[in-house]
Amino acid sequence: MLKAVSISNPKRTIFIIICVVTIGIVFESFQQLYYINRYQLSADATFFGLLKFQALRWFIWILLSFVLIGYSRKQTSKKQFRTIDIVNYFLLICLLVFLAIVIISIIQLLLSSEPFSLNLLISEFIPFFTFQKAPIYTLGYIAIAIILYFHFTNEQLYIEVQKLVELKSSHAKEYKALRSNIADKAKILNIKIGNNHKIIPVDNIYWIESDDYCVKVHTTTGSAYSMRSSLKALEKKLNGQFLRVHRKAIVNMDMALSLNNSSSPSLILKDDSSIVISKSNLKKVKDYLQQKAHN
Repeated sequence: MLKAVSISNPKRTIFIIICVVTIGIVFESFQQLYYINRYQLSADATFFGLLKFQALRWFIWILLSFVLIGYSRKQTSKKQFRTIDIVNYFLLICLLVFLAIVIISIIQLLLSSEPFSLNLLISEFIPFFTFQKAPIYTLGYIAIAIILYFHFTNEQLYIEVQKLVELKSSHAKEYKALRSNIADKAKILNIKIGNNHKIIPVDNIYWIESDDYCVKVHTTTGSAYSMRSSLKALEKKLNGQFLRVHRKAIVNMDMALSLNNSSSPSLILKDDSSIVISKSNLKKVKDYLQQKAHN
């Protein structure tokens, strides 16, 4: 049985996202430290101090990215990806960047020594963080959107593969059941006569009798052919129309004309042959004839 192999790797996807975020935090910390030292804006600034503030800001960015995750999962469930979907992605990313900047600006204003002022927030803090954060936040969300799209697409493909595997397994079981009941039943008998082979359709057989270590096949042409086999083996091989009526005889019940239900019961066939029925098989023959009469 074919085993499905997972083509979607959540751990790898999470690792890539963490790497993107980490690179962004470290890069911005170094960048900010460079500008502070270059223009001598502060003598107390340290890399780890700046890293702490950058981590807080990126944490807000990560929280808002869960909206993008949910939207991406919903989008990849669609069968077609249209131009309008790209536009919607872009608008959502712009909205998330704007919200992140506003939240960061409010937090930064609250942490500063300045009194909280809406005018100060709009005129200074939001413009400052827009220029500082908008480009890298936008690129980060775009990267996340692309990663998530491929991740969820692979996830959907994996589900389809699993369905196909289950369907194959189900069909394989049905095939085995049908094969054991139908496909293995003989439609012909291949009888070797000298160096030649005689092909006899099973529908052309009246009955088969045991003949020492062989069997004798009586056919509608009036000929009988010896075949190296046993009645037991043929009984398993032939389909349901053939019944074992005696330890020495199998009869094609489609060829039966009547049942002679005397003290020595027998079947009368279309060629007027009379085949003895053993007492142990009499009920089976009667049940078959009764069922056939009802049908």
